[in-house]
Amino acid sequence: MTVAYQFEISVRPEYIEEHSEESDAQYLFAYHINIRNIGNKGARLMQRHWFITDANANVQEVQGDGVLGEQPMIDPGAEHRYSSFCVLETPLGCMQGSYQMLGEDGKRFNADIPIFTLAKLGVLH
Repeated sequence: MTVAYQFEISVRPEYIEEHSEESDAQYLFAYHINIRNIGNKGARLMQRHWFITDANANVQEVQGDGVLGEQPMIDPGAEHRYSSFCVLETPLGCMQGSYQMLGEDGKRFNADIPIFTLAKLGVLH
């Protein structure tokens, strides 16, 4: 039996060297998100909640409606993809968070975004 609400979230981070200013401690990272509905009920992505941590343990908390100004409905078997970015003061960090979802039956729940690493090439061995 399939769980009614089940989402698989995958992330591909990318360091953007041409828009980073290392001398000013400004490291730009893009992240490409794929949200796939593997359950048997649809849900709308209502809000996002991120924790962005740099290598100095500075944490930025980001909350807001939807993603990129949208609150997409993700039906069973469907995917929603988008890309965004963040700026860190260090060449290494991580992100994690959750999406607050509204199910087609009115149920509210969180879809967790697994922790992922943001790293400039060559920083991790």
